[in-house]
Amino acid sequence: MEEVRIDKYLWAIRVFKTRTEATDACKGGKIRVNGADTKPSKMVKPGDVIVARKGAVTYTYKVLALLDKRQGARLVPDFAENLTPAEELAKLRAPVETFFLKRDRGAGRPTKKDRRQMDGLWSSLSFDVPDDIAERFAADFGFDEDDE
Repeated sequence: MEEVRIDKYLWAIRVFKTRTEATDACKGGKIRVNGADTKPSKMVKPGDVIVARKGAVTYTYKVLALLDKRQGARLVPDFAENLTPAEELAKLRAPVETFFLKRDRGAGRPTKKDRRQMDGLWSSLSFDVPDDIAERFAADFGFDEDDE
């Protein structure tokens, strides 16, 4: 076996739970091979570098060996080297800022006073995005500062 389809490979090394998810990620532009966007039918070979964006994290893998059947999690390092930077993996542990307002059942609609208190809570939250993440987002989605 000299080459394997990218969607099949990503499924086999357990990046995605199903092959359909891997195919949809390729079609959605979330997978890059050697720096270029790819289709699900793209063939990969040993030495290729795959970048897969799942949620907020961008994973990077180097193809070490090919396989077309799903392997156990312990065998995956024999076929793909995880090159994902520590900064990307830290995003998985980042706390999510949320809060929940609890109202008693049957209390009805909020009063003006309740609404003012809720608005005060919302306005006190900070939704500032760090510059490095904003720049990466802009680059990933093709936004340019001149477009604003």
